[in-house]
Amino acid sequence: MTSTSRITVPGLVGTAFTVFMAALWFFPLYWAAITSLKFEQDTLTKPPGWFPNPATLKAYGRVLWESNLLRWYFNTVFTGLVITFFVLLLCLLCAYAISQLSFPGKTLLYWALLAGFMVPGQALTVPQFILLNDLDSVNTYQGIILPQLIAPIVIIIYKQFFDGIPRDLRDSAIIDGAGEFRILFNIFLPLNWGITWALAIVTFIGAWNAFFWPFIITFSEQMMTIPVGITQVSDAFGVFYARTMAMALLAGLPVIIAYLIFQKRVTEGIMVTAGLKG
Repeated sequence: MTSTSRITVPGLVGTAFTVFMAALWFFPLYWAAITSLKFEQDTLTKPPGWFPNPATLKAYGRVLWESNLLRWYFNTVFTGLVITFFVLLLCLLCAYAISQLSFPGKTLLYWALLAGFMVPGQALTVPQFILLNDLDSVNTYQGIILPQLIAPIVIIIYKQFFDGIPRDLRDSAIIDGAGEFRILFNIFLPLNWGITWALAIVTFIGAWNAFFWPFIITFSEQMMTIPVGITQVSDAFGVFYARTMAMALLAGLPVIIAYLIFQKRVTEGIMVTAGLKG
């Protein structure tokens, strides 16, 4: 006997609310897309046009050929990849040491990490800028990258997963003559590839979307990242909404593609970062 799904009032209300929230979320993207396909004189017409009539790619051409978009793409991809690699590597090593090794001050170090996790990143902006200025790292790649390597939450997540690995596994490897690095990279890391990929994708997306710190530490267009470069398009061309929206869509396109390809991993990473285990 097969059971048929029953339509209930709570189900209808829940479905209607979900559709409404999805439309509310999607509308700004739709409006940005149609604005980017309009002529500049048509972007501020009253009443506003819900469709580009006629449609044009002129705004995209102006952004591609009259701005440093390709350079901003390179800066963002390069810094994002470097940040992702070193965040995962350093956090992996730190989490393994805290989880599996015994050394003086271990508990104090872990509590310091928890405290660092609760400190807003903006509170560290001034001392970080002063330090990097003293190191002649303002408006450089290292100036963009170094402060973004601080990721206590990644250490905490890795530690939680390492704590769940049976202790006998490490003891057996030590008896067989394996060193700590071999145990970490040949045993512990393969057991956590799923969470590593999830954290890598979420870390890269966070580095790609970072605006505040790159905006503070860079001042030349050649060193700007995509989020900062969007503001320069407006400054260079005036308040031209079609070009601004075209730039915003081109800036978000790689992240959208990455999300569509790695949707499961992104969702898993967000859940883990929020302290959940799926």
